[in-house]
Amino acid sequence: RYSPRTARIYSEVLGDFESFVSGDIVESLTPQMIRSYEVNLLDSRKLDPRTVNMHLSVLSGFCRFLMKDGRLKSNPARLVSRPKMEKRLPVFYREDSMEEYYDSTDCNASEENLELIRGEDALSKDIYSRRLDRMIVSLLYSTGIRRSELISLTVGSVDFSRRTMKVRGKGDKMREIPLVPSLCEEISLYLQSVESMEGCKRSASDPLLVTPKGGKLYPVLVDRAVKRELGQVGSITGRKSPHVLRHSLATELLNEGADLNSIKELLGHSSLAATQVY
Repeated sequence: RYSPRTARIYSEVLGDFESFVSGDIVESLTPQMIRSYEVNLLDSRKLDPRTVNMHLSVLSGFCRFLMKDGRLKSNPARLVSRPKMEKRLPVFYREDSMEEYYDSTDCNASEENLELIRGEDALSKDIYSRRLDRMIVSLLYSTGIRRSELISLTVGSVDFSRRTMKVRGKGDKMREIPLVPSLCEEISLYLQSVESMEGCKRSASDPLLVTPKGGKLYPVLVDRAVKRELGQVGSITGRKSPHVLRHSLATELLNEGADLNSIKELLGHSSLAATQVY
């Protein structure tokens, strides 16, 4: 039940290891060869220890699969020591910085602004693009969802009567997230802007967020939107990414007295250990 992105990354790691050994990948799965691969990643390719650990985890998972398949008797990756990783504290944006962002972009989410979107002319597309960028940031920051979860949202994901949103997370697990009234209103106005652009009603199975051309969002577009939007805020000088918005919500909730278990459920973490970093 891994996500398509995780499956792609794991496949790329196995392909990378196969290129390194230049032979049968199963026969090459020995402690000595895996250790040589680790040294190559660290010393020759100068990869971050966290990335190297991920490579070794993929190889270990592959070895476990081969053991179940009867092609390996033991897991050689377990005999290889892992590089030490620095414990990194989550980066987050201060609450006053986000308030500054919302104050400066209120016009892009207003009802008055909506009236200027009349079709697919250049002005309408420009106004819609700014509304979409603001919607992306609002959803990420107000709900703490992951970038992949944002992209997979459909119109039917939002229940306006109950002010909730259903999110499909890692491992294909569903969770329900509460929505504040202001976010519900912004989503409603955004959906009206899409219908004005496309000139038709939308069904529950349609993507919630779409590009100015009506296509589904993709990761690079979301990243660029976040960088573009938060780049307007002078007090935000560090990394600008969807995941930092997720960290920011978790940090704010904790500062306001929310318990870790509640934050864990909201973020969709599978274990409390992932949440305890906050």
